[in-house]
Amino acid sequence: MADILVVYYSRSGSTAELARHVARGIEGVPGALAKLRTVPPVSAQSEAAAKPVPESGAPYATLDDLRQCDGLLLGSPTRFGNMAAPLKYFLDGTSNLWISGALAGKPAGVFTSTQTIHGGQETTLVSMMLPLLHHGMFIVGIPYTERALNETRGGGTPYGASHVAASEASIALSEDEKVLAQKLGRRVAELALRLTPAARSV
Repeated sequence: MADILVVYYSRSGSTAELARHVARGIEGVPGALAKLRTVPPVSAQSEAAAKPVPESGAPYATLDDLRQCDGLLLGSPTRFGNMAAPLKYFLDGTSNLWISGALAGKPAGVFTSTQTIHGGQETTLVSMMLPLLHHGMFIVGIPYTERALNETRGGGTPYGASHVAASEASIALSEDEKVLAQKLGRRVAELALRLTPAARSV
């Protein structure tokens, strides 16, 4: 089995909905298992987690989750064209994994949600890729051979899956957004299964 970790931060629910569709894509690959995890909000005053455990939904991600995964997908709403602070804070704590090379050679993808179609989706996706590149991960995108990427009138980019929420209450994904999120999860899972431990150590 290939364990594929899906780590996301979501405030209004749309990024969490994307994460669930990414997980469905992973689970559609024989031999792949999706593990959904979130990250806690942080306090602007202390950078401390507001609560030790989530009240509902996915549990909080740990460094062991990252260390043990065979593939990774990161999701965040956009904050001025960048990933949200809680996900950045979590990634900033992964230096020990970087030193040991624990993530090197593993596949990774990214996804995001914005309120507007020009709300900074692609720069947010790239901002999540940067630490993954430093960790030595293989970045997986969505090719234009995917029909939904050419036909979408909402979210969906070659950099990763995305959703245009239009409002904070709009968490329902379009059919194209669902397809692309599932395809991204599937592509990461398929690559994880193809990569051998020897390939990861290169």
